[in-house]
Amino acid sequence: MVKAICVLKGTGDVAGVVRFEQQENVVTVNGTITGLTDGLHGFHIHAFGDNTNGCISAGPHFNPHDKNHGAPGDEERHVGDLGNITSSNGKAEVEIKDKLILLEGPLSIIGRSLVVHEKDDDLGKGGNEESLKTGNAGGRLACGIIGICP
Repeated sequence: MVKAICVLKGTGDVAGVVRFEQQENVVTVNGTITGLTDGLHGFHIHAFGDNTNGCISAGPHFNPHDKNHGAPGDEERHVGDLGNITSSNGKAEVEIKDKLILLEGPLSIIGRSLVVHEKDDDLGKGGNEESLKTGNAGGRLACGIIGICP
């Protein structure tokens, strides 16, 4: 079993800890993020493990197969497309199971960034070019680099 962790920090009070655990071909993503406005927020793995210029340094969504943006269950999606998390009373509890992200091998997400966005992700269904790239999820509220853990 391979495990990873990401400590998220961002604008204002947005912060959290997210853990990843891979068993065979399924990665479970669990964590808590606080300081969010209530509602849906896009949740993505971005290409670069670089936060030197804030979350913008994380680059685009992790997309090694050069696909359009989509929902986690879609055939057409970026590897980094994890959909939305839902915040209530300023807090989002994350629990996702995904068969596309990996914690080992050449397409591992370890060393890349996890980003929480200000708006909901339209899952590539927004009918415009930006939807097919980012899901129109807006600015980046918090980010962190995914690291391996024992």
